[in-house]
Amino acid sequence: MLIRSAIATAVFAAITVGCTPPQSQNRPVVNDKTYPVTPGALTVKGGLLSGALTEMKVVERIEEGSGRVDQPARLTGKLVLTNVSKDQSLRLLGGKLLYIDMQGKPIPLEDKRTEPTLKVSNSYGSQERLDPGQDATQSVEAEFPVEALKAKRLKEIRLELLYIPSAYKQETMNFGVSIAAQSK
Repeated sequence: MLIRSAIATAVFAAITVGCTPPQSQNRPVVNDKTYPVTPGALTVKGGLLSGALTEMKVVERIEEGSGRVDQPARLTGKLVLTNVSKDQSLRLLGGKLLYIDMQGKPIPLEDKRTEPTLKVSNSYGSQERLDPGQDATQSVEAEFPVEALKAKRLKEIRLELLYIPSAYKQETMNFGVSIAAQSK
């Protein structure tokens, strides 16, 4: 009986200790620091595609007081691609963003940060294929180099797209037929 009582007391103590909420620690306040991108919207036209990158901004999360970076800078925006061809369909594969400095050279990302890429989803209903006149909209959220945040350092953002064009063809086939005389 003593053993059962000791086990029950130990179990009760373990449950009580395990259910006690941890002491709340004062977490530092983290604020978003937003850098506007000028101009905030751009439209460009290539051979088969036109693209609009709108609602662009760069956001990094900074710990109040210490100034410590909680989350490195990220570029956000909305990308709309339109197939401007009259007779070619496109299959979008993906793309990557490059940040170009005033000398025309890419600005590298810091260590352990992933290269900014655009992925076209392969899920049902995705806009992987663009027929003539059709457009696809995608949110953009990509790593942004800290070096590019400095004044007069960033000249342009380059989007390199990967796609496969395929020609639209319309053909006509004629089958010569006649009706045979009805046999009796």
